[in-house]
Amino acid sequence: MVKTYPTVTADYQNAVEKAKRKLRGLIAEKNCAPIMLRLAWHSAGTFDYKSKTGGPFGTMKQDAELAHGANNGLDIAVRLLEPIKQQFPIISYADFYQLAGVVAVEVTGGPEIPFHPGREDKPEPPPEGRLPDATKGCDHLRVVFGEQMGLSDKDIVALSGAHTLGRCHKERSGFEGPWTSNPLIFDNSYFKELLSGEKEGLLQLSSDKSLLTDSVFRPLVEKYAVDEDAFFADYAEAHLVLSELGFADA
Repeated sequence: MVKTYPTVTADYQNAVEKAKRKLRGLIAEKNCAPIMLRLAWHSAGTFDYKSKTGGPFGTMKQDAELAHGANNGLDIAVRLLEPIKQQFPIISYADFYQLAGVVAVEVTGGPEIPFHPGREDKPEPPPEGRLPDATKGCDHLRVVFGEQMGLSDKDIVALSGAHTLGRCHKERSGFEGPWTSNPLIFDNSYFKELLSGEKEGLLQLSSDKSLLTDSVFRPLVEKYAVDEDAFFADYAEAHLVLSELGFADA
């Protein structure tokens, strides 16, 4: 889709660059890249292509959206970010939360993701139930990412690779453990682990394992497991699309 990005002031762009530096420091100090990426994703992933509602527009700071079951624990990310956000009142929460996701990938060794500022904060949070369910399979992934968000099969697999970061917490999701042996490094180890089978101490959700049973998804998993450059290129593209759902559409 062709994008027509809004023009922001020089002061706004300067604030974004300064905020990015502050975010790098916070994420490195607190080892909080995984939850920052989850915040950005869960903010953006509520976009509904048909109704043009939801999406990355700053509503995650509202208690109503933080109370959604899929967002358990994201109040921690909002709380960690707020002192930096207060230093840059010119920046919208919509931009700030997506910027945190971009920096989280960068700081952990992942690809550089382009960032275009200018998202406006929206007043109303989306309804609950638009984010993917980890207990379901390929059909569900295509409904949520494809039909609802408008993303491609390649986007689905590339974005799944971000599970290389972080871990599940039983009190938040009902699941426990990391997907990879080094959950603070962004690399292609998620796909390697997925292909090597289940291991004690590492997590594979139903939505992860379903990627291996699909004739379109599996070849992409195999490709990314042996070609990290290809994964990084496709991930950066998919993350950019996700972070701009409903934003700057021509």
